[in-house]
Amino acid sequence: MEKKVIDARGLSCPQPVLLTKKALASNENAYEVLVDNATAKENVTRFANNSGYSVSVTEKDGDYCLSLSK
Repeated sequence: MEKKVIDARGLSCPQPVLLTKKALASNENAYEVLVDNATAKENVTRFANNSGYSVSVTEKDGDYCLSLSK
């Protein structure tokens, strides 16, 4: 299954959440959101949960990869 990737690294809030919101409008079943700070990770996770997605987070080299799925 192809995941839609949203690269929000280097962006400060609320940009990562806005990009995620825009992407979720396409109604895919799975997304991957890349962020590089804890605040963005928490805000995108909260937004995704409130939008009905489950979120799993992995961290690599200071970047966070949020996997969103329905």
